[in-house]
Amino acid sequence: MKALVYQGPGQKAWQDKPKPEISKPGDAIVRIVHTTICGTDLHILKGDVPAVTPGRTLGHEGLGVIEQVGEGVTNFKPGDRVLISCITSCGRCGYCKRQLYSHCEDGGWILGHLIDGTQAEYVRIPHADNSLYPVPDGADEEALVMLSDILPTGFEIGVLNGQVKPGDSIAIVGAGPIGMATLLTAQFYAPARIIVTDVDASRLEMAKSLGATDLVDASAGNAIEQIMALTGGKGVDVAIEAVGVPATFDVCQEIVGAGGHIANVGVHGKSVELKLEKLWIRNVTITTGLVNTNTTPMLLQTVQAGTIKPGSLVTHRFALDDIGEAYRVFGHAAEEKAMKVILSAR
Repeated sequence: MKALVYQGPGQKAWQDKPKPEISKPGDAIVRIVHTTICGTDLHILKGDVPAVTPGRTLGHEGLGVIEQVGEGVTNFKPGDRVLISCITSCGRCGYCKRQLYSHCEDGGWILGHLIDGTQAEYVRIPHADNSLYPVPDGADEEALVMLSDILPTGFEIGVLNGQVKPGDSIAIVGAGPIGMATLLTAQFYAPARIIVTDVDASRLEMAKSLGATDLVDASAGNAIEQIMALTGGKGVDVAIEAVGVPATFDVCQEIVGAGGHIANVGVHGKSVELKLEKLWIRNVTITTGLVNTNTTPMLLQTVQAGTIKPGSLVTHRFALDDIGEAYRVFGHAAEEKAMKVILSAR
C-alpha cells in the first residue's frame, strides 16, 4: 500500500509500505476513504513532537470501510463504514473509566504518533470497539471527518474547559481549523459576544459567516487593545488559545478578565512565559488538555441533526495520492485560503 511516511524534521514521503495486519484480537483493519491533515501534523514535521520517529505513517483522522476485524471485535464487521477517532481507548483501564480516554493505558493519541496513522490506504485501529463509530446512512462523510479530531477538541478543550456560559464574552485567538471548531461549538451555550482574532482577513470573514459577533485583525499588532476596547476595558470571560505559539498565549493572558478562564487548545512546541504575577490577583483559571473524544457521540448527533455544519470548514479536496500537494496547500493556508483539506481514495 501507499502511505505518507515521516522521515525526520521537514521530511516526508508518499511511499510503499506493507499493508497493516491484525496483531491483537481487538484490532480492525480499515481501508481509508477520506482523511485530512491536522495542524498537529505540521508540528510533527517541524520536529515539535519528538516521540514521532522516522518511518511513522502520519495522520490521526479519517473515515473508511472495515476490511478485517480481530476475533475480539464485536461491534463491527467487514464492510462497515466507520469514523476513526483520533484517540484510541481500551474502555477498561482506570483512565478510560473516568472518560480520560486520551490517557488510556493502552491507547490515547497513538495514531500517527506512536503507531502508524491514517494518511495511508489502510490503517490498523487497536481497540476497534471503543475507537470507531458507525457512519449513519446518508451522512455527509466529509463533515464527519471533522469529528475525528477538531470538533471534539475545540468543544472539549476550548468550550467545556473554558466553562463557556450563556451571556459570556469569549475571545478565540486564532481562526484556524481548531479556532473555527471552537467557534461552532461555543454557540451551543449562547455566549453574548464571540470575538475572533487572527492575522488572516479571509479567515476572519469565514469566522463572521460562522457566527462570530466581532472580528479583530491582529495584523496591525494591537489585538489586545482592540479586544479590551470591545469589552469596555474589563476583558473577556473566556480567552481561548487556538494556535500554539507564545505570542497568542500572551494575548490570552492580557485580555482575560477578573474571574475568567484561559483555555489553551493549541499545541505548543516552545515554552511560554506564564505571567502569574498578574494573573493570580485576578482569580484566573488556566486549563490545558488533550482531547478525550468523550463528546463525539453527542457531536455526531448534532451534525446529523444539522445543528452545526462542520463540512463548511472544508475548502480544498484532493485525491489521496495527491497528498504532497495537499500538504503544500495546507502549509501555506493564508496564500491558498485553506481551512481544512479532504483527501479521498480514488
